[in-house]
Amino acid sequence: MNAETLAPAVEAFLAGLARTASPATADAYRRDLSALMAFLDAEAIEAWSGLDAALLRRFLGGERLRGLAPRSLARRRAAISRFAAHLVETGELAHNPVSLVKAPRQPSHLPRPLDVDQLARFLDTPHDDSPLARRDQAMLELFYSSGLRLAELAALDLPDLQPQRVRVLGKGGKPRQVPVGRRARQALEAWLTVRGRLADRDTQALFVGVRGSRLGHRGIQRRLAELAKVRGLAEHLHPHRLRHSFASHLLESSQDLRAVQELLGHADLATTQVYTRLDWQHLAASYDAAHPRARRRDNDSGEPS
Repeated sequence: MNAETLAPAVEAFLAGLARTASPATADAYRRDLSALMAFLDAEAIEAWSGLDAALLRRFLGGERLRGLAPRSLARRRAAISRFAAHLVETGELAHNPVSLVKAPRQPSHLPRPLDVDQLARFLDTPHDDSPLARRDQAMLELFYSSGLRLAELAALDLPDLQPQRVRVLGKGGKPRQVPVGRRARQALEAWLTVRGRLADRDTQALFVGVRGSRLGHRGIQRRLAELAKVRGLAEHLHPHRLRHSFASHLLESSQDLRAVQELLGHADLATTQVYTRLDWQHLAASYDAAHPRARRRDNDSGEPS
């Protein structure tokens, strides 16, 4: 079977990736490369040296016809490109053929932040004060207070909490520290007083489920969706939307794009601009206020003298 000759290189690449990437990223890369190997097996390709741009175009075209979304196609292409670069380094490919394959066009869709007052009413909705309700409130407040990703919140351990901040491990294993607001600290303190009723004795996980072990990604997503219904929020709620609301609301108040970039853990400022829906008017106002060659003198009419 051709896949058997292709698999060792994939496994070696994934083993190296696992040392720096998050488990979710490693799993996504495994799925993408498994799909590629199945395609190459059907094409009777017996070695990675046979991978070229024409094959990749057929593979990605077939995935698109199968109904894969543009975002998923772009991720699949990125995974293959990174793997192909690894093959070039190991001498199994002469060059990276992905550079000759265009990325699929992405839809210009941005998550919409929740209204500030609407979100405040949602967070302030009374609950039954049970251990699970306290846990859920702490998760909600921490998501919105600190702009955490789902994977970052799920991975939190007790030692990651500090008096007024939390230590998280972001994408690519990059650590950062993020402030925790007053309301989030209060919710966390309330949860920690009852956490021992649910948590296994040997678990360090900050958030646990009814069985005492770490609460997983799906469990957190389900709880947020259920809370939105129970508390009368008329819109679907997911962790990414709380993170986006955190960034948008903070930028509206502070107008400090660099600070928001640091808090979100973005390596590229352009990512933060998209995340926060930064518009031209804000950029123009910041430019006029800050750039020494843009500021006008009080008596400068803009007309030639």
